[in-house]
Amino acid sequence: MTDRPQFLRYALAGASGLVGRALAQQLAADRDCGELHLLLRRPLPALEALPQAHAVAWRSCAMPELPRVDIALCALGTTMATAGSQAAFRAVDYDAVLAFAQAARRAGAKRFGLVSALGADAASAIFYNRTKGEAEQAVAQLGFKHLVIARPSLLLGDRSALGQATRPTEALAQWFAPALAWFTPRRLMPIRAEVVARGLLTALETETSGVHVVECDELHRLGG
Repeated sequence: MTDRPQFLRYALAGASGLVGRALAQQLAADRDCGELHLLLRRPLPALEALPQAHAVAWRSCAMPELPRVDIALCALGTTMATAGSQAAFRAVDYDAVLAFAQAARRAGAKRFGLVSALGADAASAIFYNRTKGEAEQAVAQLGFKHLVIARPSLLLGDRSALGQATRPTEALAQWFAPALAWFTPRRLMPIRAEVVARGLLTALETETSGVHVVECDELHRLGG
């Protein structure tokens, strides 16, 4: 016997990004997904029209209360260039991530999937890596039964479909990744957003309790 419900209720933050969009699309195609609550700052009609999808408006600085959920997924994140300052970056990649995780715990989530980044380390001298690592630590302290932290390398995907400009580093990676694959460690290889999403969801499906950090090479294996 198992206490796993027949249909799972999900909450997803960060659906406007590459990995978040992939997560929403993959969950909508999953027969076990009974409800998919999308935490949105702005309307996303294409995703809101997905089967089982429900928008949860996030109109202010305060994190809204979530409906009851079994699993929560966080793909929130920005860049220093987009944020414009370290304080603005931290407000998204630490404060908002932690606030969503806390809301998910209050909503009953037992499992949590966090999209972090390669090199995340709370002790790092690099601000980006340190912030990502501190967010990982803060979420880990909330006591989820099963926490999966995904650390992808450079993300690949179609940003034009999101209304976003293509990032120069990603465009270069799209061109050169095949040629460099033979000597680049798999842990450092750029990775497509849909592979990250599949890898994260696959890791969350296991019955293992505790914190599981999934580095990029494992994401390639699980989601490839």
